[in-house]
Amino acid sequence: MSDSDTDTAARRELSRHRGLATSLLALMGGLTLGSYALPPGYWPSLLQAAAKAGFVGGIADWFAVTALFRHPLGIPIPHTAIIPRQKERLGRALGRFVATSVFSAADVSRILAGLDVPAILRRFLADPASSRPAAVALAGMLPRLLATVEDGRARRVMARLIPRLIGGQTSGQMVSRVLMGLVDGGKHQEVFGFILGQLRTAMAEREETLRVAIEERVREQGGRLIGWALGASIAKRVLAQVNAELDRMSPDGSELRDAFDEWVRREIDRLRDDPARAAELSAMIRQVVAHETVQAWLWDVWARMRHALETDAGKPNGRTIAFLEEALANLGTMLASDPAARQRVQDATQAVAASLLPAAQDQLADFIARIVAGWDTATITDRLELRVGKDLQYVRINGTLVGFLVGGALFAALHAVFGTVAF
Repeated sequence: MSDSDTDTAARRELSRHRGLATSLLALMGGLTLGSYALPPGYWPSLLQAAAKAGFVGGIADWFAVTALFRHPLGIPIPHTAIIPRQKERLGRALGRFVATSVFSAADVSRILAGLDVPAILRRFLADPASSRPAAVALAGMLPRLLATVEDGRARRVMARLIPRLIGGQTSGQMVSRVLMGLVDGGKHQEVFGFILGQLRTAMAEREETLRVAIEERVREQGGRLIGWALGASIAKRVLAQVNAELDRMSPDGSELRDAFDEWVRREIDRLRDDPARAAELSAMIRQVVAHETVQAWLWDVWARMRHALETDAGKPNGRTIAFLEEALANLGTMLASDPAARQRVQDATQAVAASLLPAAQDQLADFIARIVAGWDTATITDRLELRVGKDLQYVRINGTLVGFLVGGALFAALHAVFGTVAF
């Protein structure tokens, strides 16, 4: 049923009950007038007293009910038309009541405690029909999120924060774990092999220069005669021995490679276990990362990565959306299998609701107050009268009937005590 249909039904209901209350008031007036036409006696006097009291009670309640919404008979009597005149105060009071009584902290906490938020979230994430749009929405938010990081203030904060994060007290342990992973995978030997290959290439390119340098060194140490007689031979042998040793350092192993492996592992252990070495590394990392050239390079890398992320996030079948969708599905799986994770989500939900509730209550109260204050007088009067007017007509009906009964009972009691009573 639409709002207009509801208002029409409420208006008919109000009209019917208002007609009933007015008819009852008219009946009391008719009985009052009719009682004067009856022969004098106890029963006519009793009827007259009861009808007068009922009429007065009905008039008084009609005045009270009417004064809530308008001036009775259009006469601007003081303290009438209460609702139109107190519209703003009524809106503020209504807003405070709804905010503090309907949405109280205890009620919200009780409702959230009864809701299985992790189960609701798990069902949402497990359904591709809902997780896919969520992943698309998150991907759509990514460019705006990345844009905030590019903001000048964020950039300055990141410039101060990155050196502290990377060069913090735990940087030694973090670097040692990364290096140990590389060593366990043999990556350090690949680096060592690359260095050896570059060394062989450099020696081959500069063999003549190295030979001349060795001959000059022999002459400096042994004199011109020895240098002239043995310099070339010694230089040739030295270079041949170095090249032979480099050739023997194959990836399958050599004493030098084994020594390099042992040295790397020993240094990694020192980084992990020696606070002094870790502190030296942290200080070095902070200095390097805080350098303007390094930061410029980092921001250039970030700009390229951000552009790639933004471009991919806009593709319906891009890797970003697929990654987010998979991450949401993994979160749902974790909530299904990990009771501790479910409890953390439930506790976090209640904590967030508790922290946001005071501000939400204030905003809700202000919202209701603004809505009510924005209504024109005729609208708010009509809406309230349609909602409570039927019950207020029962106030008139009850006032009329109670007045009739009390008036008759009072006449009977006074007549029994004093005899003839003028009422």
